[in-house]
Order: sequence, then C-alpha cells, then structure tokens
Amino acid sequence: MFGNIHEECGVFGIFDSSKTIDVTHITYSGLYALQHRGQQSCGIAVNNEGKIYNHNDEGLLNEVFNEMILNYLKGNIALGHVRYASADNKGRENNLPYVSKYTKGQIAISYNGSLVNANSMRSSLEDSGAMFHTNSDAEIFAYMISRERLKTESTEQAILNIMPKVNGAYSFSIMTPNKLIAVRDPKGFRPLCIGKLRDAYIISSESCAIDAVGGEFVRDVAPGEVVVITEDGIHSRTDNCGKASTSCCIFEHIYFARPDSVIDGQSVHFARQEAGRCLARRDNDKNIADIVIGVPDSGLDAALGYANESGIPYGVGLNKNRYIGRTFIQTQQGERENLVRLKLNPMPAVLKGKRVVIVDDSIVRGTTVAHLIELVRHAGATEVHLRISSPPFLNPCYFGTDIDSRDKLIANRLTLEEIRQEIGADSLAYLAVDDLKTIIKDNNLGFCDACFTGNYPVHVPGEN
Repeated sequence: MFGNIHEECGVFGIFDSSKTIDVTHITYSGLYALQHRGQQSCGIAVNNEGKIYNHNDEGLLNEVFNEMILNYLKGNIALGHVRYASADNKGRENNLPYVSKYTKGQIAISYNGSLVNANSMRSSLEDSGAMFHTNSDAEIFAYMISRERLKTESTEQAILNIMPKVNGAYSFSIMTPNKLIAVRDPKGFRPLCIGKLRDAYIISSESCAIDAVGGEFVRDVAPGEVVVITEDGIHSRTDNCGKASTSCCIFEHIYFARPDSVIDGQSVHFARQEAGRCLARRDNDKNIADIVIGVPDSGLDAALGYANESGIPYGVGLNKNRYIGRTFIQTQQGERENLVRLKLNPMPAVLKGKRVVIVDDSIVRGTTVAHLIELVRHAGATEVHLRISSPPFLNPCYFGTDIDSRDKLIANRLTLEEIRQEIGADSLAYLAVDDLKTIIKDNNLGFCDACFTGNYPVHVPGEN
C-alpha cells in the first residue's frame, strides 16, 4: 500500500514458570514476526527476580538489539513492543515498553491502540497532581493502574476497575514482578491472542508471531477480558466481557495483519482473497485485462482472488526490494516517490504489451499510487486498471490507525471518475461496503468500518 496509513503497534510477551526458556531471544524472534506492525522503534523489558530491566530505542529490531544487549536482558518474564509513532507522540521518551515504579513495585506496559478520551483523562489526572513525562497512552494506563492498585487486592482487579473509565481501542500487556497480564478493550478493536511454548504462555498481537517461535496457538483474548499468567498457570477475568457489541478493526484483515495470521477465527489470507473475488464479481467486463498483478505485500492475496474469480491469469509484475523500509515512513512526498522507485520495480518482460489489472489495498491521498501506475505504463503496459480491496476512505480513524484528516483524503475531494483521472488509470473500482461482511464471514466478532462509513462504534469527541 502506497499511501499515508500508519500501522498499529505490535505486542509480544512470554511467561516461563519453568525458567528453562530464553524468554528474551524468544521475544526478539516474536517481535521480528510483528515488525510489519511498527518500524520506528522497538523495545524489550524482562523481569529478573522481581526487578524489571528495559531496553528500547528508535529503529528496527536488528538496529536496536545485538547479542550483548539480548544476553544482558535475563529473566523468566519478557515483554516486547514494536511501534509506529503518530504525529503527536514521536520522541524517544514515548518508546515502549513503558516502565514505571510505584509503592507496590515496578510495572511495564506494551500497548496497541488509541484512547479517544486520552486528553480529557490526562487533564483530569494532572489537575489531581499527576505528572506525565511522555505523550503515550501507556503512561496514562500505568498511572491509573498504580493508583487504583493501592485500593485493591491485585493488579488485575485494578485494571478491571479502570476499564469503564477509558474509551477507545486498547490491546495491551502488563508485566509486574510476578505476573504477565493481557487486556483487550470491550469492543475488541485490536487483535490479541494467547499461545503456548512448552510450559510457557505467550501473549501476542498476531498468531503469526506464536507460530514463528515454535509455539501453539491457544485462543484469542476475548473483548473485555483480562488474562492473568502466573507461576500457577493462566487465569481469566471476564467481568467486562459481553457487555457491548464488538467492533474489531476491518482494516486488520485488509492490510495491517500478516496473511499467515488468524484473527478472531478469520484467516487473513482467505479474507484478502475473498476481497479480490468480490472485486472480480462486480466487474461487468470479464475480459478487461490480460494479466492480474498485486502490489506487494497486502495486495497479492487479493490479486490472486481476483484472478481465480475472473479467470484472468495471475502474474508477478512488481518485484519488491525487501531491504527498503515501508514507503509511508518518509514524511515528504518526494522522498516517498523516490522510495517507490527503489522498493518496487515493474517487470517489462511480464507487463509489456499487456492490459493489466493492478490490485492494491487502499488509496489515501492518491499521489503515490499515481506514480506506481506511471511506472507500470513505462514498463510497457497498454492499459492499467486499478482495483482496490477496500472501500474509499472517507473518515479519519480515532482508534489507533493514523488515517489522515478528511480534507486530505482523495475520496472526499473527488468523485470516482475524477480520482481515476487524477491517478492515471484506465478504470478504477473499490470494494463495496456491503462486501466487507463477506470477506470476514468466519470472524467471531462484529467489525468497525467507520473509516469507510462514518459509523463510529463509540462516541468520538468532535464527531456528531
């Protein structure tokens, strides 16, 4: 995807009661499988006999960690994080895991999501004497949990007590001196699942990370559930479960998650293939092209589904340089376009003289996809038909996805035909909103499609 959508963060944690597993290296490997969820900073905190040691910095995993650092981080509980920073929380002080010390000891938090009432909560806490050193929602959680813990018998009870006070998307894990706790908001916006590796339990944003470390997927964390892992095993508190309709982010299946993950019962790979099939079924001209290609990586599965449904041959027309970071990390449009050239190279031997269907996952501003179409034409394609495996973006997201403001979304400024002309495609079609429920038909939860429809599942300040 060549737009400005910024990814979610990735959370990975492990508790080894047997103390026979190198939890630090396992966490490092798990985070590697989640690197697609955040590429600006990363970190690992470990619990060694009740004392938490933390290392985080800006950069990719292989830039932040080496063997000396990993060998220093010893313990039997580990908590890791990969992060994409939104515009208002950049800076090293916002890197995670966030580690805090209070009367009951230390806690570390890794977090994925966004609280829509974060500003009001922060102001209220500051008015009561709290001092914050970061812009991260994780610090708000840490402060609220530590304050509530002084009045309760356990950290998990403190968490349950504050959950009704926070509004928005949050899937996070907390490490205390003797526990690893996983929490998912009652709507289930962001994925979170449980795995097992021998006697150790794992918490991960996606099942692909559990697979990557040789673990066994156990189940998803239910919306509103608090999962507690101790030396005695795994326990669940479901006080806040089933009290609200669920709204998992539909864009996890369209773009964010890795295709080898299964989220809430739905294979991401099959969801994307079905999106491609839906696009092909709605095309009236079944002989529109000679070849179907996908934009690596999230467009590939949808392109395969489109080809299978339409009968048009599937081909590899774009070669990806996997040593280049994701395009949207560059802040200036010119920088992004230069990286497009470095990252994706059209293959003239495949495209020359062909009518081509390109399948991509979304259009945000439209500038970089226009450049991609230009590259494909330059490689010899006679026609370029663009198919998008999501509906048009019309609304900003307030739940952790950094989708631009309305006035910068091309679908808000231009009609479908005007967008087609703007990006230089011979034809353009989006996935229909009605097809969203079809592509995740195996999903156990409801879904949030507010970025397409404007139907926000919770009240958002400033929205009617």
